[in-house]
Amino acid sequence: MTSRTCISERLRLPVISVLAVSVLALSSCSGGGDPQAGPTASTVASPAQSASGSASPSATPTPKPTPVYKPADAKGRAQNVPVPVKPALADKNTKEGVEAFTKYWFQTLSYAYETGNTKLMEVGSGPDCRFCNGLRDNIKNAWQGKQWIVGGKIQTPSVSGLYKKERTSQQATVQVIQQEITIYKGDGTPFPDVTKQTNTGSQAVLQFDSSGWTVIDLGLIR
Repeated sequence: MTSRTCISERLRLPVISVLAVSVLALSSCSGGGDPQAGPTASTVASPAQSASGSASPSATPTPKPTPVYKPADAKGRAQNVPVPVKPALADKNTKEGVEAFTKYWFQTLSYAYETGNTKLMEVGSGPDCRFCNGLRDNIKNAWQGKQWIVGGKIQTPSVSGLYKKERTSQQATVQVIQQEITIYKGDGTPFPDVTKQTNTGSQAVLQFDSSGWTVIDLGLIR
């Protein structure tokens, strides 16, 4: 275990001052079956039928358009970034649970890079995870004021858990691919320092309690 994550090892962000109408048939009962007692339900027209000669169709609600995801670019911030959803499996104290949670945690980290919102990532991080806290602080610095990040999206194509029930903590080995990162100032000009795309291995240490899993340490695999 090293003292630096694959992200914090490679990413050195500058510290900067960042959704019928129903037709009602009116019915009346005939007295004693006398056909002269009054019209039957089938012969009574509704107001809509009287006006048009036929029943009006039910109104169809107009569906709301689905927000379209747009990644950040030199002209502005990302829009409608999908919020990571933790799968039920990620709350299981099993090897599969370790893997599912680790993958989810990196999704929350990716979301933080794209939006500047670190809340989900913080929920899944232990308070003493120095590397998690460092990543959080770097992201917040990059997004301070009117600044924004272009790139930084993370993929984890391989997550392998090492699980032994008798242990108080578990481990997961992760392949982490992160897009190139450029930080833009409020006036639309980029900072000169660009973090190139990375493809590295990382090891996460996780702990399970009544709240579920949390990442308590991260390290770069050398």
